[in-house]
Amino acid sequence: MNIKHIKQKLFFVSAIGVSISLLFFVVTCFWIGYEVKTQCQDAKREYPTSPTASRGQADCVEALLMLLNDENISFRARNSAIWALGQLGDRRALPILQGYYTGIIQNKESFDKTISQYELKKAINLTSGGLNITAFFWKNIF
Repeated sequence: MNIKHIKQKLFFVSAIGVSISLLFFVVTCFWIGYEVKTQCQDAKREYPTSPTASRGQADCVEALLMLLNDENISFRARNSAIWALGQLGDRRALPILQGYYTGIIQNKESFDKTISQYELKKAINLTSGGLNITAFFWKNIF
């Protein structure tokens, strides 16, 4: 085999690798956007009005915050709301998320038994202006 043939094969394999990675990234962006949209719709269905909202209707962030603060809701649903709030990156959620954050992150947290400090840490980072590459794509589509 000559060098030119090896370079062509290497370029071909690299192009396939980059294409697969790009496809994976795009699919992940859409999946995250779909999940955030679903979380928002469910929260707005459960909490349609907000005393702080203009016109009385809760937007996505307000509805997710009301879900998070509702102690009658399962920890799993509340942890999902934390994740969605982080993905949305809205600064209005920051004080409430910080109120739940203790800073003590267990090695193995059960999403069904407690508020996840790990998810809170990630959500606080994202609502504080942390980088969220995938949000750029799905926020402009959904």
